[in-house]
Amino acid sequence: MMQWRDGRVEQVHGRWPGAVEYAVRLAPQDASGEPETVRALAYTALVGEPQVGDRVLLNASALLRGLGTGGLAFVVAVPDRLPADPPPPHGHIVKARYTPHQQMFLAVDEQDSPHHALMTGPLAAAGDLEGMPVVVADLHSALPAVLCGLRVDRPHARAVYVMTDGGALPIAFSRTVAGLKDAGWLAATVTVGQAYGGDHEAVTLHSGLLAARHVVGADLAVVVQGPGNVGTGTTWGYTGVAAGEAVNATATLGGRSIAALRVSEADVRERHRGISHHSITAYGRIALAAADVPIANLDTEFGQVVGEQAHRLVREAAGALTVRQVSVDGLDAALRACPVPLSTMGRGLDDDYASFLYSAAAGRHAARLLSDEL
Repeated sequence: MMQWRDGRVEQVHGRWPGAVEYAVRLAPQDASGEPETVRALAYTALVGEPQVGDRVLLNASALLRGLGTGGLAFVVAVPDRLPADPPPPHGHIVKARYTPHQQMFLAVDEQDSPHHALMTGPLAAAGDLEGMPVVVADLHSALPAVLCGLRVDRPHARAVYVMTDGGALPIAFSRTVAGLKDAGWLAATVTVGQAYGGDHEAVTLHSGLLAARHVVGADLAVVVQGPGNVGTGTTWGYTGVAAGEAVNATATLGGRSIAALRVSEADVRERHRGISHHSITAYGRIALAAADVPIANLDTEFGQVVGEQAHRLVREAAGALTVRQVSVDGLDAALRACPVPLSTMGRGLDDDYASFLYSAAAGRHAARLLSDEL
């Protein structure tokens, strides 16, 4: 059940494309209650842009339950000052379907799209990514690190982020994506499935990958869910295991899959130390197609442990996985120069260095594949 709250905007805390964060003073729940000020996020495409003093209705469920990534309230409506109607929509693809916030978008797949001819052209219609490297990861926090590794050797490569719908549905939730675009590190974004708000919309991951290649002209794509994944501590109850399906989709379309490992030396949970059990499940049991598995070439005890785990994963995998050793020279400097903060599960670069280093190694391996094409 959704937990509603009524409040009034006190202050603007920050803004980035598609979203504004506010301080909102809640109305007391009873006569004896003390007013409380909370963080609240408004998606401007949904509710307009509330102003200081506006009354707002909030969905406070995640905030009240103390969730991590989603631990803030969301503006559902500005009831006393509705936003103006947007220009007439051109698209017919509904996302966030059959929820109060469903919206219609012009997807690259549909007949009215200016890109429809490309999507029905001989390469896209045949499902041909032309060997494009596709880096697949399960945590949104891997995205900037992958790009750091890529740019060490291929700083001008056209990278496209394909956001799946296992985490946040609006891409505007991600300040990381906003920062990477501002820095010129992403040529474009494509939101697929129920996810929305990218530079391009696509109905499926398959058409989203094809759009990245043939509409945007990507040299490579990075496929990962938005921030705020769902996990249960069980083998199968985690949205990130869809990374295995992304490997299969890439192979189906004639791309080159790169399976970025989720690695940690700092996570207190044993199932995530070294290579996370989620990577083992996604790439070892769900992925049925070929993929490269990059590992950092570290001459340390931890590096040896991860190497042994990776080779065991390859031996036992359902698909044809191949371990690829990747040099770490230059990766530290690249990570430290990242234009957006690096953070995973609340841990920064130096708190969980291995997590970012192995993601960067996957990006560098993608750069190597691009160099091999030249």
